[in-house]
Amino acid sequence: MVMDRKPWLAHYPPQIPAQLDYPDISLTHFLREAQVSFPHQTAIRFLGKTLSYQQLYLKMQCFAGVLKQMGVKKGDRVALMLPNCPQAVFCYYGILQIGAVVVQTNPLYTERELLHQLNDAGAEIIVCLDLIYPRVKGIRGKTKLREVIVTGIEDYLPFPKNLLFPIIQRFKGVAVQVDYDENQCWKLKTLLAVTPPFQSFESIEPEEDLALLQYTGGTTGLAKGVMLTHANLVANVIQCRSWFYRSSQGQEKFLAVVPFFHVYGMTVGMNLAICLASCLIVIPKFDIPLLLKSIDKEKPTVFPGAPTMYIGLLNHHQLAKYDFSSIDACLSGSAALPLEVQEKFEGITGGRLVEGYGLTECSPVTHANLIWDKRKTGSIGLPWPDTEAKIISLEDGTTLPPGEIGELAIKGPQVMKGYWNQPQETELVFHEGWLLTGDLAYMDEEGFFYIVDRKKDMIIAGGYNIYPREVEEVLFEHPDVLEAAVVGIPDPYRGETVKAFVVYKEGKKASEEELDQFCRERLAAYKVPRQYEFRQELPKTMVGKVLRRSLKGGT
Repeated sequence: MVMDRKPWLAHYPPQIPAQLDYPDISLTHFLREAQVSFPHQTAIRFLGKTLSYQQLYLKMQCFAGVLKQMGVKKGDRVALMLPNCPQAVFCYYGILQIGAVVVQTNPLYTERELLHQLNDAGAEIIVCLDLIYPRVKGIRGKTKLREVIVTGIEDYLPFPKNLLFPIIQRFKGVAVQVDYDENQCWKLKTLLAVTPPFQSFESIEPEEDLALLQYTGGTTGLAKGVMLTHANLVANVIQCRSWFYRSSQGQEKFLAVVPFFHVYGMTVGMNLAICLASCLIVIPKFDIPLLLKSIDKEKPTVFPGAPTMYIGLLNHHQLAKYDFSSIDACLSGSAALPLEVQEKFEGITGGRLVEGYGLTECSPVTHANLIWDKRKTGSIGLPWPDTEAKIISLEDGTTLPPGEIGELAIKGPQVMKGYWNQPQETELVFHEGWLLTGDLAYMDEEGFFYIVDRKKDMIIAGGYNIYPREVEEVLFEHPDVLEAAVVGIPDPYRGETVKAFVVYKEGKKASEEELDQFCRERLAAYKVPRQYEFRQELPKTMVGKVLRRSLKGGT
């Protein structure tokens, strides 16, 4: 009976149980266990700098002590606006140690985007990179921020890179002046040096207490805070560990290039690695030459990534000079994985690259193809242990049989608690206890799932989620623009890219370059339209709704 309802279980190898045990723990438990069992194991390698698990654990405790001295209490929200670096790891866990809630913030956000997120979350403390500080300073007076903690990439670089890095930044003209000791602005490295470690742990109720507010967009264009509990995140890590069943505790090396501020990078790139007491090879940004050298030198065994990353590496003209043979397993997320990319990457590594699926509301992973067993091209794979999935009719919400297209609905321990302070939005995405993903899909007779379209108009470019309404609202602000519509169009590198259709006001005509500059001042770079098309009018329904599918068909 269960097999009929969950046909995918027939394809699970013996090493993956259909049901897993989820201990009643906080997410920090994994780091505690790693430092007890492997204190001298390298936890982080960052551009030549290393931290052992013992050292990482101590820094987590010191940062927890910093927050305690600043008056942070259980349930308070603390924002992190950092690229991948050691600070992003120990600050994240330090926040959780005292029962506070992490608010991950994209370092690419403009002041406009940052202001909305900080105010919505009610964050009173932020940890940011020094290069980002001017943006934080620009909006601070409009937020509840009472403390700003600043760090620099050079703080955790080895000698002499730590001395050379600021000089290079000044030479490039990107160095910034930070107002330390003014208006409660502090240097992280100094605070850690003078603050004793906080050695106790706040009592956590994993099922109820939030660990993370992860912001995601919606049809309105305004980002919503997804409430993920400790239990949600612990469950997804344990599910992920079961899928990587050949991984060895204390032996793996994870290439951490997917941003930790992205929920996929956070779970599969950071939390899973720490659960396995692995070495995290931390890469601050997606830089192909740096990535090639890091793979060749550091010999990672696990490489969670996105199709954009694999494509970029495979197309590099010096690829043949580098050794990729250490890579054993890769889980690709954020966008569809082309078959030719999968085959070529497996050819140069000798390892396995499989496609998975998830969404922020699910911590994020719900499906994946089996890494070392049966998989299907074009499929997002099988639901993970304890994860129920079904296809429901868009007309009446009934469950559809195999082969029929409807909306993918999910239920499982990794599914969010709801949207922060938005009970109505939360109610809209749940149907009889099932989370509605907004993706159109079907399941075949064997229980493999396939995404065929997006119910929503979200664009995924290079692994980043882009919501057309948000871009359109910026274009509408331009004095020459009468109407604007934004769609995603195919892109061989980013998967999709942003195209804007614009109707000018009578007698007005801003240049494409002017529109581009206008958007860049108000949006993160990845959201800015890469193509423009100018029209006399936009296709609409009888009630005035723009027909995006018609625009896509005309691209």
